[in-house]
Amino acid sequence: MYDFLKRLLDIIGALFGIFLFLPLMVCVGVFIKIVSPKGSVFADTVGRVGFKGKEFRLLKFRSMIPNAQSWLESQPELFKKYKENNFKLDPDPRLIKGGKFIRKYSLDELPQFFNILLGDMSIVGPRAYFKFELEEQLKKHPETKKDIEDMQNAKPGLTGVWQTSGRSSVGFVERIKMDATYSRKRSILYDILIILKTPLVVIFGKGAY
Repeated sequence: MYDFLKRLLDIIGALFGIFLFLPLMVCVGVFIKIVSPKGSVFADTVGRVGFKGKEFRLLKFRSMIPNAQSWLESQPELFKKYKENNFKLDPDPRLIKGGKFIRKYSLDELPQFFNILLGDMSIVGPRAYFKFELEEQLKKHPETKKDIEDMQNAKPGLTGVWQTSGRSSVGFVERIKMDATYSRKRSILYDILIILKTPLVVIFGKGAY
């Protein structure tokens, strides 16, 4: 019953989100093309880890230069700093003009309503991690192995416990524990509570960088 209700909630939520935010999505796409005409308006990211470990392409507006990950990997010192700092850079030299604003207010996440409609994601769920990120973090934190496995028993979410509890200010170990706990105790009521909490977090840009 939970799976049926959750999928129904996802479809209704995705259709409502697309209808509500489509004009804003068009504006964000046009803005990206103006300030960074080369490349797609969507981020050229590698696959993300989804349900049961299956990789999928997460749709996300580009807030960085084209081929940002490849460029970063070509900068040895910067890439080393990136990995040492839990896969974050602040300030991040890859950001385009207005990119920080787009990320702070989660405008880059809006295309994920289409991922939800396709069934790759859910309205509420764990963070959609990169495969290499999980592999690197598991080497550093072997104690998180069970949490990583349990986290993958739920579809990644547009929002979730981590996304509404500090975002980038939360370290990996705590973040994966939050995601695993959500996966173990998930319920429709829990999802609704997280959804209700999300708008305030987005408005105030809490934990974004």
